[in-house]
Amino acid sequence: MSVYEERLTVPRSWWVLALLGVALLGVALLPLGPVPLLAGLAAGGALAGAALSAYGSVRIRVAAGSLIAGQARIPLTALGTAQALDTDQARDWRGPRADARAHMLLRAYIPTAVRVEVADPQDPTPYLYLSTRRPERLAAALTATRPDAD
Repeated sequence: MSVYEERLTVPRSWWVLALLGVALLGVALLPLGPVPLLAGLAAGGALAGAALSAYGSVRIRVAAGSLIAGQARIPLTALGTAQALDTDQARDWRGPRADARAHMLLRAYIPTAVRVEVADPQDPTPYLYLSTRRPERLAAALTATRPDAD
């Protein structure tokens, strides 16, 4: 059972832009006739839909003693404190304060994030930066499920 789960889907405006891009493809293929037009629209629509779905399919989950962030799976025992970051703090941590060794799960369309310290001395990763739409809830879930939480 998951304590926290979030899918970092792309915003609706990206789907609208993809639809406009496919429409432009259709306009470009229009002089070639109806068969290339329909084939191009089908292929372009499928490709755009697959790309947006894949990029927006990444999940963050806290479940079964682990934090799963994208393809990373980290036991909660290896994590330290979790800090919810507002828009300005998140910008700082993915910009001038960023550490090249950090694990960053970035989505540019999500302005807030959570920064989680890595407490495992064997791990060279100093912290995890996780884009999230609900930073307070994710930080609370990580804090509540830590083995040393009171």
